Parts: sequence; structure tokens; C-alpha cells
Amino acid sequence: QVQVVESGGGLVQPGGSLRLSCVLSGPIFSIYISAMSWYRQAPGKQRELVATITSIGSTNYAESVKGRFTISEDNAKNTVFLQMNSLKPEDTAVYYCNADPYSGTGLPPYWGQGIQVTVSS
Repeated sequence: QVQVVESGGGLVQPGGSLRLSCVLSGPIFSIYISAMSWYRQAPGKQRELVATITSIGSTNYAESVKGRFTISEDNAKNTVFLQMNSLKPEDTAVYYCNADPYSGTGLPPYWGQGIQVTVSS
């Protein structure tokens, strides 16, 4: 089955950095995926889109993370990264990786289980 697995979360002090990784595995071809994204959900808040990278390498970021976060990919390894710098307490959330197939495939979006990122002194 298709799996999306995140890693790299943890506790970091304000101003620090973390790098999240997301691996897409299983019986699916990467060419079916139109975009990979990172979302986050803080306690008591709705899940929000943090960053997206499309199949052609275009990127998009939430205003709150622009200039601090960078999304990138290693296509050979079906892996997407989120480099998070200058972290703030308000970045504390569970971060989710999402793989979004092209609509013509009829496949559903795939989600990871989420990984905790805590920014605190």
C-alpha cells in the first residue's frame, strides 16, 4: 500500500532550525503525483498549508513562513524536505506531509501520520 512517512521533528529553541523529511513509498509512480505539500495543525486551530512543490519544481509558501522555510525534493528517492530556519514558538504544530495525485488518475490524496514540531525555550 502507498505510505507517506514523515521524520525529523522534535523540540528546538526559538531561532533554531529543523529539517523534516517525507518519503512516499508503495505501489505508486511518482509521475502520478502533481504536488507534494507540508501542512501543519496547531492545538485548537485548523490545518493550514505551509509549503508546496509541484511536479515541475514550482514552490509556494504560506506568508507566515516565507523567507524562513524551504521545500525541496529528491525525486530519485521520492522524498520531500522542509528546511525550517529561524523557528518561532508559533511554528509549534503537528506537521503533515501530503502527496496529491493528478485528478485524472482517480487516486486519493495521501497523508502521513504527522510529526510534532515544538519550538520552545
